[in-house]
This record gives sequence, C-alpha cells and structure tokens, in this order.
Amino acid sequence: MPEPAGVLLGFDFGGRRIGVAVGQGITGTASALAVVGNGQGGPDWSAIDRLVREWKPGALVVGLPLTLGGDEQPVSVAARAFAGHLGDRYHLPVSCQDERYSSRHAAQAFVQARGRGEARRKDAALLDAQAARIILESFLAQQAAADLSSDRGN
Repeated sequence: MPEPAGVLLGFDFGGRRIGVAVGQGITGTASALAVVGNGQGGPDWSAIDRLVREWKPGALVVGLPLTLGGDEQPVSVAARAFAGHLGDRYHLPVSCQDERYSSRHAAQAFVQARGRGEARRKDAALLDAQAARIILESFLAQQAAADLSSDRGN
C-alpha cells in the first residue's frame, strides 16, 4: 500500500449498515462521516459513489471483523468481498484492518459523550461511522508505527 499521506476513507462493514469515516494520513486523524445502507441487494453504491467523488481518497480501508482469538468468521469473508468490490469499482488500493473491539469502543465513547452532554440520543445513528473512524485511526497509527520502525532501520 502506498504511503497514506492523503485522504483515506474507512469502512465498518455490517450486514445492515456500513459506517464510513474520512481520514488524513499526514495527521493520522479521522472523522465519522456517514452510515450507508447494506442489505440483501448489496451496499448502497450510489451513496458510496458520492462519498468517493466528494472526498477523492487515495486509498480505502475496510474493517476486518475477526473473532476474539483472531480467526476469520463468516462476516470476515463478506467484509473481504466488500473490500474487493471497492477496489474493483474505484481502482484504489484497499487494505483490511483488524476491527476487533471497534464497535464496542465506539459505543463506550458515545455513552461517555452522552454523560458529558456532548452527544444526544439521535447521534447514536452514527455509531457505525464512529466505528469506521476508530478502524481508520487504528490503521493510520499502525502505518505511522511501521514507517517509524523502517526509518530507524535505515
């Protein structure tokens, strides 16, 4: 995968909803962006098309749902297939990122924000996008650590 210096889109794939986040490789930060539908007819490609056109990412990251032991499961296969469709459709590099605990962390952060009065009940609709933000920030942090490690080796 090329240096994640530009804009990236991150996806939290689910059977009913797909959370989307946008991130910046230079800063290593991401923001929750949207939640698009997913169902038996497949993802809402028109909504994803709009996001890709608007943000013009240089790469895409899809959360890979693994078991607690790190093994693949049926939804992992579906997430990998979604990642493949993204790559084919947009001709962009696509990486999969371990997403264990991302939804749990997003839910905990939401509860804490509600407790501080920084979020309202209606903001819960963006939990999948917050999970995508966590996935993308985890990917960016991992890339930064790998870059730092390779710089030390030179």
